[in-house]
Amino acid sequence: MSDIESIPDKALLAELYAKNRANYEEALTKVLREISRLLQRKGIHPTFKSRVKDFESFFSKKIKLLKNAWDMHEPPLPVNDVLAMRIICPFLRDLDEVESVISQHYDVIEIERKGQNRSFKEFGYESTHVLIKIPEEVLELCKGLERNVIEIQLRTILQEAWAEVEHELVYKAEFTPFDEPLKRKLAALNATLTLSDIIFQEILDYQKKLNDALKKRREAFYGKIEQASSIVFGFSEELKESLPLPVRSKHDSTKTSSVESSDIVQSKWSNLDLDTLLLSALDAHNGSDFENAISIYSEILARKPEPAISAVVYKHRGMAYFAQSKYASALADFTSCLVLDPDCYKALYYRGVVKSIQQELRQAIDDFTKALEIHPYHFFSRYRRALCWWQLGDYVQAHTDCEIALRIKPDNNLALELQKKIAEHFAKEEI
Repeated sequence: MSDIESIPDKALLAELYAKNRANYEEALTKVLREISRLLQRKGIHPTFKSRVKDFESFFSKKIKLLKNAWDMHEPPLPVNDVLAMRIICPFLRDLDEVESVISQHYDVIEIERKGQNRSFKEFGYESTHVLIKIPEEVLELCKGLERNVIEIQLRTILQEAWAEVEHELVYKAEFTPFDEPLKRKLAALNATLTLSDIIFQEILDYQKKLNDALKKRREAFYGKIEQASSIVFGFSEELKESLPLPVRSKHDSTKTSSVESSDIVQSKWSNLDLDTLLLSALDAHNGSDFENAISIYSEILARKPEPAISAVVYKHRGMAYFAQSKYASALADFTSCLVLDPDCYKALYYRGVVKSIQQELRQAIDDFTKALEIHPYHFFSRYRRALCWWQLGDYVQAHTDCEIALRIKPDNNLALELQKKIAEHFAKEEI
C-alpha cells in the first residue's frame, strides 16, 4: 500500500462523520432506552451515561491504531467505541445481573473484564466491557461505522468514581518515564478510598502542572522552528507575522555561564532526588531560563539514570540548546537520545529540523524519512520533508509530501502556504 493510500483523509472523514452523527445519537438513545426498560423489569435502576465519540477523539484513536498496526506489521484494528454507554450500579452483584440481561437480549460479540487479574498492590480501575452488535432495528441509522457495534461499560459507583479521576491522571499523562511516584500514590489510594479526594487532587495538580509546562515548552520550541523556517524558505510576510515569536532566554544566549555560576547550580541541586530535579528543570525550561534548565538536566544525566529516563532528558536538553541557537549541542543531545532510544521519532524530527535550518537538507531529509518510517502519520515530519524538497528544487517530491501532510492537518496555514507556492511554480512552468 502506498503512503497516500494508507493516510486517512481527515477532511473527508470529518464531513462523513458530521453527516452521520445525528443518526448515531438517535440509534444510541433508542438502544439505551430499551436496555433501561429491560433492567427496570428486573428491579435494577442504575445510572446511565452515553456518548457518541467526538470526531477529533475518533480521528486521534484511528491514527493511534494505524501506528500500532504499522509497528506490529498487522492490519489496523477498527475503532469500536464510536457508540458507547456506561451502566453504573450501586453494588457488585448488580453487575452480574445487568450482564445477564444484556446477554439474553443482544448479540454479544466480546466481554472484557478490565483489572480482573490486577493485585491489590496495583492501581487501576475495574470495569466490564461488553461489545454488542447493533440491533437490526437501528442499523439503518449507523452507516459509515468501521464496525457495527456498541461498547457498554459496567461499573459500580466506586469503580466509576475511581475511573473518572484515573482517566485524568493516567490516560492523559504525557511524561510517563517519571510516573513511579504517582503509581505508588495511586496504589495506596486503592486501599484507602476514604482519602481519595485529598490524594487525587494532589496528584491531579501535579499532573496538570507537568502537562501545562510541557505544552508551553513545545509551543515555544515550535515557535522558534517556524520563525527560522520562514526565513530559510522565504514565506510570505503575512504568514511570518502570524507565527509565534521564539522565546528568548532570560540570559543573553551569546554569553556562556561562568564557572562560579555553574558550580553554584551543581551544589544547589546535588542533594535533591531525581523527581524534584526533573520538576525544577521543567520549571526553569518553561520559564525560559535555559542555562539553569541545561545545568539541571546535566545533573540528572550525571547520576546515570535508567536509559529510558536518560533518553528523555537528552531530548529535552537538546530542545533547550536549540532555544539558545546552540545547534551543535542540540544535535549532539538528539543523537544521544537516539542511541538510547532508536525508535524516538520525535528526536529524529527535532534533529532533522536543526539540520534543515543549517541548510544540511539531504541529511535533514534522511532524518525525516526515518521518523516517518517509525510514525508515517506524523504531520510535522512529513511537512518538514516537503520544505526540504522545495528548497532543493524537487517540486514533485515536495508536492507529494505536502499533499499527504494536508490530509492529516487540512487547515495548517504553513502547509497551505507551501502548497500555494508549489502550485505557483507549476503554473509558471506551463506558461
